[in-house]
Amino acid sequence: MMISMLESIGYVEWVLHALIWLPILGVGLVLWADEESAKKVAFWWSMGVLVLSLGLWWAFDPTYGGMQMESTTPWIESWGVSYSLGIDGISLFMVMLTTFTSAIAILGSFNYIKERQRAFYALMLLLEAGVVGVFVATDLLLFYVFFELTLVPMYFIIGVWGGERRIYAAIKFFLFTALGSLLMLVGILYLFFQAKTQLGISTFAYADMLQVPLTGTEQLWLFTAFALAFSVKVPVFPLHTWLP
Repeated sequence: MMISMLESIGYVEWVLHALIWLPILGVGLVLWADEESAKKVAFWWSMGVLVLSLGLWWAFDPTYGGMQMESTTPWIESWGVSYSLGIDGISLFMVMLTTFTSAIAILGSFNYIKERQRAFYALMLLLEAGVVGVFVATDLLLFYVFFELTLVPMYFIIGVWGGERRIYAAIKFFLFTALGSLLMLVGILYLFFQAKTQLGISTFAYADMLQVPLTGTEQLWLFTAFALAFSVKVPVFPLHTWLP
């Protein structure tokens, strides 16, 4: 019954876009609301996004091993960049976890955030959009854009509403993340030029990148670049020292 209902509204065709752009729309609604109502608007809006994401459980086909709910719109055609989204069995759970924890985090902050509430809750929704985008992007440059987008709200949330050493933590977080992200960007560009050289195409598509033949040494360096970028954000020892 649920599957039939989702099919009737074309759920799989627009849901991934909605899970990114609805939180961004929510940013505008929160900023438009008054200071006292901002947290309620943010919470109920995030709950709506959470409810919308639950349909992924029924819409996803566990018997199929590839990407699902894919959509591609050309973005920078000369570079082979596209606004491409998709979901697999891992990102399915990560997206649902993101929408759940976002709503819980907003609710849990009600008794602690007393100043600049509109700004805080707007940044929380922007962060949600960025994280969802990271998990559903199937174009590596688009993935990088979403990955960097999460840096902006995290920097201000840490720097404005953090603990006693929040300024120190925010600046160090920015520097660590910028360096890690730069390494990842170098890795992405290396894959791009390898695809152009060996496959004869200009592309950032994840599916195309998988076809690029790489030596063991190249794979090791690329893994290191991506792992360092992710380890800073988590953060993983010994890259956790930006924490206050």
